[in-house]
Amino acid sequence: MDLGPATDADPAIGLRAVRALRELAERLERLQVERARALGWSWQQVADALGVTRQAAHKKHGAGDREGRD
Repeated sequence: MDLGPATDADPAIGLRAVRALRELAERLERLQVERARALGWSWQQVADALGVTRQAAHKKHGAGDREGRD
């Protein structure tokens, strides 16, 4: 399976691809957490969906949580 730049023989190209994928995943996670919280999901529900603890989800994404819901 060809993964394009992610499997390039040049580590500089491959590592840039890894960085781009990581940044994309972080933006997608942030967007979906914001969406879930806006729909009333608890931090526990968000954490369960992400496979992390409630505390970890809140620490990473809770700074801008204006609602203050659990």
